[in-house]
Amino acid sequence: MIWYEEEVKHLEREGKNLKYRPDTAFYGSSSIRLWHSLYDDFQPYKPVNLGFGGSTLAACVWYFERIFHHYHPGSIIIYAGDNDLGDGRHPEEVFIFFQQLVVKIMARYGDIPCYYISIKPSLTRWNIIESLKFTNYLIENEISRMNNNWNFVNTYNRMVDKNGYPKKEYLDNDDLHLNKEGYELWKQILLSKLSHGNI
Repeated sequence: MIWYEEEVKHLEREGKNLKYRPDTAFYGSSSIRLWHSLYDDFQPYKPVNLGFGGSTLAACVWYFERIFHHYHPGSIIIYAGDNDLGDGRHPEEVFIFFQQLVVKIMARYGDIPCYYISIKPSLTRWNIIESLKFTNYLIENEISRMNNNWNFVNTYNRMVDKNGYPKKEYLDNDDLHLNKEGYELWKQILLSKLSHGNI
C-alpha cells in the first residue's frame, strides 16, 4: 500500500484546509480522481473528490479512516474494484473488500446513502471482462440483499454495444479511462439516481 502514501497525505492535507463542508464524497480510483468537471457537474450536492490514482478497493478499505478523518458527508459515491481485478484479484476477493468497506462506512457514518458505481467495461481489460461482470453481479446482489441506503449504479450496460463490447466513444486514448463523453454519461446516470434518492 506504500505507493499510495503521497496521494493519501495530499488528501489528508486538503481535508484539514477545506473551506466548506462537503455533502457528497466521491471516493475511489483514478476514474474518480480524473473527473475534472466533478465540482461543476454536481455543484448542488457540494461534492469533494477523494479519489487517488491507481487505487484498489482494498486500498480504499485500508485508507478509509485516514482519508475521511475530517469529513462528515451526507452521502458517499464510490468507484473502485477495477484495478483489483487488473492486478489479478478474483471477483470473490473484490467482493470481500466491498463488504469490508461497507462495514467501515456504516461504523463511521451509520446508514447514510451510498452509491456504488459498477465496474466499467474497457478495451484494455477485455481479457478479464467475465471477471468484471461477475464482480458487478456479486456486488449488485449484495446491495439488493442489504435493502438499506446502498444503491448500485449500473453504468456498465450503457457503456457496451448490442454485442456486449465496450463502446470506444466513452473511453480515453488508453482504452481504459473515461473521456469527456464517458464522464458525461456517468454524470447523467448518477444525477438520475441522486434525484430519486435521499441525498
